[in-house]
This record gives sequence, C-alpha cells and structure tokens, in this order.
Amino acid sequence: MSTTPPPRATPRTGPDPSADERGAEDGAFGWLRALGPRGRRAFGGAFGGYALDSYDYFTLPLSMVALAAYFGLDSGQTGLLTTVTLVVSAVGGALAGVLADRVGRVKALLLTVITYAVFTVACGFAPTYETLLVFRALQGLGFGGEWAVGAILVAEYADARHRGRTLGAIQSAWAVGWGLAVIVYTMVFSLADDDLAWRIMFWTGALPALLVVWVRRSVRDAPEAAAARERSTHKGSFAAIFAPARAGAPGLLRTTLFAGLLSTGVQGGYYTLATWVPTYLKTERGLSVVGTGGYMTFLISGAFTGYLTGGYLTDRLGRRRNIWLFALLSAVCVVAYANIPSGADTLLLVLGFPLGFCMSAIFSGFGSYLAELYPTAVRGTGQGFTYNTGRAVGAVFPTTVGFLADGWGVGGALVFGAIGYGLAALALLGLPETRGRELT
Repeated sequence: MSTTPPPRATPRTGPDPSADERGAEDGAFGWLRALGPRGRRAFGGAFGGYALDSYDYFTLPLSMVALAAYFGLDSGQTGLLTTVTLVVSAVGGALAGVLADRVGRVKALLLTVITYAVFTVACGFAPTYETLLVFRALQGLGFGGEWAVGAILVAEYADARHRGRTLGAIQSAWAVGWGLAVIVYTMVFSLADDDLAWRIMFWTGALPALLVVWVRRSVRDAPEAAAARERSTHKGSFAAIFAPARAGAPGLLRTTLFAGLLSTGVQGGYYTLATWVPTYLKTERGLSVVGTGGYMTFLISGAFTGYLTGGYLTDRLGRRRNIWLFALLSAVCVVAYANIPSGADTLLLVLGFPLGFCMSAIFSGFGSYLAELYPTAVRGTGQGFTYNTGRAVGAVFPTTVGFLADGWGVGGALVFGAIGYGLAALALLGLPETRGRELT
C-alpha cells in the first residue's frame, strides 16, 4: 500500500483576485496592487525596516578608516568589527525567526528594529575598541532578525505569481539605506573632524525609532497565515527544520543544510565587497571623502537596479536560474574590479555599476525562495536560521580579507570574495525550484 498522502488543497495566504482583478495586477506595479491595502502597509513597514537596517549597518564600513586611526587598529581588527556583527546576527536571526513563528511577524519585526537602533546609537558613545566591539555585536542581534521577519511578513501577503518581484522590491530597500548612509557620511565627514564624525554617524542610527511608531499602529500579520500558524503544534521548532526524511514524510534537514550553504556563499561574497570597497577606494585608490562617495554612488545605483531586475527575473527564470546566473556574473565582476590598473579611475567608476548590479540581483530571489522552502508553522525559524547562519559563516570572508590585505593589498584580497559565489552555485544542486508555489 502506498504511504503517499492524498493531495490536499493548499490554502492561499495572499489575495485571490477574480479574472478582472488579475488583469489589473499586470504591468510594472501589478505586484504592488495585488498586495491589497493591508499588504501594502506590511510592505511599507518591511521596506522601511530593511532600509534603516542597511543604514545602521553601513555606519561602520563607511567610518572604518576613521575608526582605525582613532583606536590605532590594524586591518584584522577592523575586519573583526564586521565579523562579530555578522556572527552574532546569526543568533539574533534564529531567535527572531522563532519569535516570528510563536508571537507573530509584526511583533518580532518591532523588536528587531528597536534592538539594532539602540545599539547602533550606543556605538557612538564607545570609549574603547573593546566596548565598540561589544556594542556592535549586540547591534547584530537586531540586524540579523529584521530581514527574515520582514520578508516573511510580505511573502505571506504576496501572490505566488508576483512573489519574486515583491520580495525583490523589499531587497531594494538595502540599496536605499546604503545610499542614505553614503549621503550622510559625505556630509558629516566633510563638516566634522574624523574623531567626532564617526561618532555622529552612529548617533544618526536613532532614525528607526520613527518607523517603530508607525508599524505598531498600522501593520498586521497576514490573517490566513496567522491562522495557519496558530493551528500548528510545531510552530517555531528547530527540531522541525532539522527533521530527516522518513517514509511518508519528506523532512526539512536537506533543505536547511543546502539553504544555509547557499546563504553562506552569497553573503560571503557580498559582505566582502560591502565591508572593504570603501577602504579600498580611500587607501589604495587615494580618493577623498567626496570622491569615495561619488564612486559609491555608481555602485549603489547598480545595486538598486539589480535588486529590482533580479526580482523580475526570479519570477521569469525561476529561483535557481536567477541565482546561478548572477553568481557567475558577480564572481567575474569582483575579479575585474579588483584588477583594474592603477590610474584607470574612469574604468573603476564605470565598472562599479555592473558590480553593484550583479552582487545585488542575486539576493532578489532570497526572500521568496526561502519562504517557499518552508511551511508556515516554521517559516520564520527556517528562514531566520538559514539566512543568518549563512551570514555568520560568510562573515569569515571579510575578516580573511582583512588579514590578507596586509600582504596582498585590499584590492588583491577582494578576489577572495569570488569563492563565495562558487559555493552558492554548488548549493543549488541540493535545492528544488519553487517558482509559483503557494505558501502552505
């Protein structure tokens, strides 16, 4: 006798429009209309939270040179500031995922935003390197959880046809926050002495407090997903995402292992670049504060365009093909960017756009892909754990670059980041395609 369970109807967690409404959901912004009023408020909360998460993260890389001079740090010590943030973010992300499954997406989102805002501001008051290291680690608790919780919140409102584009738009918030951080950095470091400017950068991390007030009043969990989560007896269970396959039960262990490896590869490559490109431009290319900001504008513009384009392609090509495509292109761009001849600053400027485009487009499918790999009851736990474990292990890459930079130079060491994209391509061999899958 077959042990395969009979097929069941899968409940929709997003809107179920009629044929006429589906016609209205086509076009460039059809994905946004398909969310409905509640979904659009959830989108606004998640977008704002992720943009400010990005802003608070980049206060460190942009201030790295000033911090190194103020505290007398070598490259390894400055790299450790990034690594400790990302390692602790794995703990924060896993905890936030469990909370999202047990108390709801919105409550968990509020907690993560408050945490990263408070400790970013605290970094600005750090009297010693060791204190800064502790505050930055604690900032990682909130930083690690915000994306996973916000992405799940929106994914559970999104129509399956548009989920890639919808979550790609959420990812684009990272570039918005990054761009805002560069603008503030350029102003602050142009007007204030470096010894004070890096502190001001961290103090501006209080901005998310404004978002918390709005989210608390306006955003709610997707009703059907919340009901499905409440009915489950396994919500927020680590045991469930590590359950091996058994007869009649597929298990989630394989999914969790390969999704974690995928996240490690992509984020290892990304954080290598995000952490060290500003230092590379200032120390090895000799650019001023304003000059560095100009070059970063090309990189960030490419990133914003890449997030939106990648979101569209992940719906058109599928989750796996989109990641494969941009893993290859990102590795090529990293190697090319790090090997531009001295003096070819125009080429350095122009190549920043495709570099930012490719290393960001690969992320666009993550929110939809990870959400589709896990059932509602453990979606927060699975997505929070795999994404942030990948972030923590990928954090080894920036530190490795920091130590290699002393002998190879920052430009030469950046090539190490290309290895991460190879790991990402390898991980896809163990994961299924999920395009068009309804969330259950």
